[in-house]
Amino acid sequence: MSRRSRARARRGGTKADINMNSLIDLTFILLVVFIVTLPTLEQTIKVALPVGKAQKQDDKKKSLSITVDSTGKLFLGETPVVMEDLKARLAQAVAEDPEVSVVIRGDVRVGYGDVYNIVNIAKNCNVKHLGLVSKEK
Repeated sequence: MSRRSRARARRGGTKADINMNSLIDLTFILLVVFIVTLPTLEQTIKVALPVGKAQKQDDKKKSLSITVDSTGKLFLGETPVVMEDLKARLAQAVAEDPEVSVVIRGDVRVGYGDVYNIVNIAKNCNVKHLGLVSKEK
């Protein structure tokens, strides 16, 4: 053994040094990316919800979201549907899980009759838990 290696061994062995700066930078970049993209992943269909006092929904329950945008187009989740197809899909969802919750997101500019038709379809499909989404005051 050389003198240096013996002296290093006496001092406690080889000292390893890892530069953590790049890992910390990567962590912050990922954090920023998730913060920016999370709101767009939640709901991508733009709807101007009516304002009112509402009850909080239990997040543990599985729920289907029906959206009516300002032009009257229907969406089940993110998928565009027509009224006839909506009835079949709701009936299928209730058959799979009788306790499924349905929330209706209707644009403030949509007529009362459009939202009423959706509520009627949900009622005819034996949906037990139905809610209307609004913004808080």
